[in-house]
Amino acid sequence: MRDLEINGLTGEEETRRQYEYIEKARQYVAQKEKEAGRKLTCCVHTFGCQMNARDSEKLLGILTDIGYVETEDEHADFVIYNTCTVRENANNKVYGRLGYLSNFKKKNPHMMIALCGCMMQEPTVVEKIRKSYRFVDLVFGTHNIYKFAELLCNRMESDSMIIDIWKDTDKIVEDLPIRRKFSFKSGVNIMFGCNNFCSYCIVPYVRGRERSREPKDIIREIEGLVADGVCEVMLLGQNVNSYGKNLEQPVTFAELLREVNKIEGLKRIRFMTSHPKDLSDDLILAMKECDKVCKHMHLPLQSGSSRILKIMNRHYDKEQYLTIVKKLREAIPDIALTTDIIVGFPGETEEDFQETLEVVKQVEYDSAFTFIYSKRTGTPAAAMEDQCDPAEVKRHFDLLLKEVQQISAKKAMALEGKVMEVLAEEQNTQDASLITGRLSNNSVVHFPGTPDMIGKLFMVKLTECKGFYYLGEIAENA
Repeated sequence: MRDLEINGLTGEEETRRQYEYIEKARQYVAQKEKEAGRKLTCCVHTFGCQMNARDSEKLLGILTDIGYVETEDEHADFVIYNTCTVRENANNKVYGRLGYLSNFKKKNPHMMIALCGCMMQEPTVVEKIRKSYRFVDLVFGTHNIYKFAELLCNRMESDSMIIDIWKDTDKIVEDLPIRRKFSFKSGVNIMFGCNNFCSYCIVPYVRGRERSREPKDIIREIEGLVADGVCEVMLLGQNVNSYGKNLEQPVTFAELLREVNKIEGLKRIRFMTSHPKDLSDDLILAMKECDKVCKHMHLPLQSGSSRILKIMNRHYDKEQYLTIVKKLREAIPDIALTTDIIVGFPGETEEDFQETLEVVKQVEYDSAFTFIYSKRTGTPAAAMEDQCDPAEVKRHFDLLLKEVQQISAKKAMALEGKVMEVLAEEQNTQDASLITGRLSNNSVVHFPGTPDMIGKLFMVKLTECKGFYYLGEIAENA
């Protein structure tokens, strides 16, 4: 039931209300600790995009604030699966993990299992969970993440599964506990939802309509993050280019970018995702002028065929897309361009695929995420009769992947020998003597270093290109 949507509270008032539930949940956890004779553990497993990853940080923040100790072990006392539903195999992974957990819950009377995220916005999924996975304790969706402490209290006071799914919301509730995965970088939600309704995409149905945060709230959050040691932020939205349109006093994404760039102490700004139909000349200019904005643009193409793009409801054609690429390259010659491409969309012909291949050759992407079309129930594309032959789709996919990889390798080789700025992000998992970091263009670099370097920027000479990453060394004269 959407009780919080009808209580008339502002976002700030709702935040205070949720802190009351956090305190109440803390008492419940303390009692469970006494019964168990030990600290209780929690594990939040994220499927999907950066938006989900940010939501998981919020969930983990509340869990640790009420007394749980974080672990990566799924045998924990509280396990959350924050789900994705963009492709069908993501759903199947969740069902598989739930089957795996059922035996552990039988052996641990303190164990609780929660499901949330995009997959839970599908009524058929929720019904399946209700009938076939009755050991799950808590089910909620994308719109009421902030309500987690309240739902947890409800479950602590009940003997049955709690399900709380909203179809949509116009409320933004922030300033609740967050436990960041990285101390030096962070995602920042600037908006929620999507209004685009691409014919293949389930996101608008599970994330709701677009709603933007006020610029002052975004700036205040980033200033707080910088004060806490963050040097890089990723501005997050399903379509950041349409940011600010629904605000009482509209603000463009380019204007927001310029304000974020002014924040003292912040070193790098990233953002995603950018929809081509809303990419303005002013945004390109802002990217050029703002020294902290990384030289990387993820610009989903999806198809190089104008005919297919129209059926996809993308609101641009091949020529418009290529014009945007030309403007970006003219303004920022060293910008790295990455993209998403779908192969096998209903009705795609050999000619349509060849047009996609030609765009890939013309643009020369630094990398591309290539996907075979996945039918998502509830989308217009799922009902289209002209579904493609799987064997032909696989052939096209392999051709596209080969072309993308060849171009990516060529683009990467062009930087070999150059000295570039790298943000040290983590100790290398394969070789403890190396640090792994990222260039402004988002490419990965491994170079000799120690853990105390993590979170800092270094000038690194890219000594060897290994195809999709570089080996490097600290530049002596930098």
